[in-house]
Amino acid sequence: EENLQARLRGNILMAAANKKGALLLNTGNKTETALGYCTMYGDMAGALAVISDLNKSQVYSVSRWINEDAGKEVIPHRSITKPPSAELKPGQVDPFDYDVISPLVDRIILESHNITALIDDGYSEELILELVQKVRNSEYKRRQAPPGIRVSKKAFGVGRRYPIVNKFEV
Repeated sequence: EENLQARLRGNILMAAANKKGALLLNTGNKTETALGYCTMYGDMAGALAVISDLNKSQVYSVSRWINEDAGKEVIPHRSITKPPSAELKPGQVDPFDYDVISPLVDRIILESHNITALIDDGYSEELILELVQKVRNSEYKRRQAPPGIRVSKKAFGVGRRYPIVNKFEV
């Protein structure tokens, strides 16, 4: 039911964009896309994923900068300060701290073969392996996502694909 809500919202937004001859912009960030915290045909809808190569923490930083640069609240302050949530059911919040997870996910994407370096930097092996598995398991969703704008050394897209069958392991 919760994913249905996201998919209905995506359909309505796509229909509105089509009616106006506009493009729907996808709002998924790199952390959410990496971990699969997105609903296919729901919040993944859109023609262009403008922030797909920014992690969650960077999205907040850019949002604050936009408001500062404009000298007014272009992006509602509450959107930047409220606890992250898909808002698909009352009281729902995302199950982790993005200040910890976002940089770790970025490093997993860049250094997926070097788990020992991540452990040496203080991350728990259990957390690392859980996130690596989520990144691998979410490849099928990323293949259906709209194209994004690359701003980092390694973005998701045609240049970074993993096989999605036969229990592929790096």
